[in-house]
Amino acid sequence: MRISIFLVLMLLSAAVRADNAAVTAAPVKRIGIYVIPYYQSAETADGTPRVSVAKAYDTKLSSNRPEDIVAVRDDVMAHPEFVTPMTMMVLAVRLYDVGLRDDAVFWFYVAKNRYVTMASVLDMKSSALSQAEDATKNFAALAGPVINSYAFCDIEKQSATKSRALAWVEQHPYQALFLEQLPALSGERKENLKQAIARLKDGAETERKYLVDPKNFEQFKKQRDANHVAEQFCWDV
Repeated sequence: MRISIFLVLMLLSAAVRADNAAVTAAPVKRIGIYVIPYYQSAETADGTPRVSVAKAYDTKLSSNRPEDIVAVRDDVMAHPEFVTPMTMMVLAVRLYDVGLRDDAVFWFYVAKNRYVTMASVLDMKSSALSQAEDATKNFAALAGPVINSYAFCDIEKQSATKSRALAWVEQHPYQALFLEQLPALSGERKENLKQAIARLKDGAETERKYLVDPKNFEQFKKQRDANHVAEQFCWDV
């Protein structure tokens, strides 16, 4: 079976350690990343991050109180129409930090999928959107290895969460895609969105089939074992 370069990179991010430092077996309980000027992780475990992604949510997203992060999650769930993929990325990071790692996986996948639909409809190279494109990609690249390393502790749950996140994105299209003031790619916006969702579904199915193959799964597991991923990320699975 042919497998895309994107999928290979995604699977590798779930198989390797979260940074280039010497491998340790210490549990990874927080995500330390910087995407200036939007997000800066706290220097210490008891510190607070700097957040500047959405005025309505910044204060609560910078809190270390799980109930504050949950409040943002619930509000985004209830009113998702104009929530940016970048805001959802920060939500995923903060959910991980306060110990709600299953929610972190879901919102990370939602954020990635919403970004893909955005990039399939709008002209992300335009001056109005290029900064958001760079920031969202940086969030995905920096937080992805940590969140995916946890997500793939349970292959079946990961696959189910990915499907659920994609269904959510399909049911709650990002309304900014239809704002005439935002420059779009050629073609009809709704049709481009439909095609993006179809490609995401194909990619999810390719990933599922790849890991169902015992040979592929064994190689995947071998890579994770070699890098002590279970000790770092699967400590309560």
